[in-house]
Amino acid sequence: MPKTPSASRTAVLVCQGRAAADGLIAPGRFADPTAMRLLRADEREAVDWVRGALAPKPWRQRVDYETVRACAEMVVPRTVAIDDAVRDHRSSQVVILGAGLDGRAWRMAELADRTVFEVDQPSSQRDKRERAEGLPGTPPTFVAVDFGRDRLAEALAAAGHLSGEPTTWIWEGVVPYLTRAEVSTTVAAIAACSAPHSRLVVNFQLPGKSLTLGRLVARLLMASTGRRSVWATEPWRSTWTPAAMAALLARHGFTVTGDHDLLDTARALALPIRRATSLAHSRVTVADRA
Repeated sequence: MPKTPSASRTAVLVCQGRAAADGLIAPGRFADPTAMRLLRADEREAVDWVRGALAPKPWRQRVDYETVRACAEMVVPRTVAIDDAVRDHRSSQVVILGAGLDGRAWRMAELADRTVFEVDQPSSQRDKRERAEGLPGTPPTFVAVDFGRDRLAEALAAAGHLSGEPTTWIWEGVVPYLTRAEVSTTVAAIAACSAPHSRLVVNFQLPGKSLTLGRLVARLLMASTGRRSVWATEPWRSTWTPAAMAALLARHGFTVTGDHDLLDTARALALPIRRATSLAHSRVTVADRA
């Protein structure tokens, strides 16, 4: 029997990054008031340190501080780029794949009149639903999908998704954790559910030795505190060039209409650049179906 995946720890880190950045990084362009409320009390401690620019002296806490601060600086341009692509495309349905602790269904006023579906593996989704209790606003329709057993199209249809109506798909922070075969299978499943005038917004990582080394250093730093890194059980499994991603999307009827790395986005937002290489290796591609 395959082991049931546990709730994603990287989803918590991303949520911590958004909470740390809320109202402080790119004010007026980025805000996520849901993020802090989706965190548990112990997960908020490092966020408070970052928000107060209070770097703790004990090594274990300092590693947590630096990890959350780095995540905040990465997640802001990524979130802004994706939010802009969603706002620019009107559709009656939005599907967030591998939603983790995403707060868009609650925080984006533009989604208030759309049907929002959140797709995630069952353990992560149970954790999310517990955390989201009490959030103001209309919750999304939760669709638990075990990609090893369940078919995305069937699960979405059972939840009320209409494949004959245009859909905006958000695929953020997930592709690196999938094999190339899994990415290809998922794109095929998305295409099977996408009517004309649908849009796919996908975030992925470029190949790069320096990026691999950086992740190894991050794991070693966490190990130095006596704990396992969040990436120990959620390693990266695939990277893509823009050309390879565009070719994959084209095979399934999507045409790339926008493609930018996060370094360009961060510069456009006039953000301080501390990790240029990491930003340059993360991309957001927008692809539309005619």
